[in-house]
Amino acid sequence: MTIGVALNASDAQNQVDATVRLAQEAAAAGLRSAWFGQNGTADFHGELLTAATPLSARVPGAESGVPLLVAAMGPQALRVSGELADGILPYLAGPRALAEHIVPALTAAAAAAGRPAPRVVALVPGVVTDDVDAVRAKATESLAFYEQIPSYARVIALSGGRRAADVAVIGDEKTVEAEVRRYRDAGATEVVFSNTEIAGEADRRRTWALLGELAD
Repeated sequence: MTIGVALNASDAQNQVDATVRLAQEAAAAGLRSAWFGQNGTADFHGELLTAATPLSARVPGAESGVPLLVAAMGPQALRVSGELADGILPYLAGPRALAEHIVPALTAAAAAAGRPAPRVVALVPGVVTDDVDAVRAKATESLAFYEQIPSYARVIALSGGRRAADVAVIGDEKTVEAEVRRYRDAGATEVVFSNTEIAGEADRRRTWALLGELAD
């Protein structure tokens, strides 16, 4: 079990400050310990987050806390995540943005707080397909919404892209495998593909098969 905290992109006018506050409140709420603590309870009422357990949420036999992952990509959110969270969930952040900006900021904040390096779970739009041009055209259309959001536009640019679809991983097995390895070399501890349905069910299953092999 993992707790993930993020804002709805459509409500992101003040996304940076709100993400920072949300991460701070999630840590303060004691959600990680609610499943494993003595009583298995939480009672927190913050500005953005409310956490209350009418019944005990403790998992019998569990011995460690539930990881808290934050959708953080900007400097402030990365600093708070490094200090408080167990990891981050960057989306549309390519290997270049991870290696040169996101991972160094996160690990430095964690080290300054005396904590181990957090997980970096890279969320990547991608699919294995032979119809690369047509699928990329679909991705350009479906991901265009994110280009209007400053935090995403920034990380796309830091990745070397102009459009959101520029950081999508689309190609045959060899191409996708190479890109997954680039993410790992850039500091991603895990790589999770999204939008795998964009090329149809056959290519979706083809993508899952490859990712399963890479996970072994």
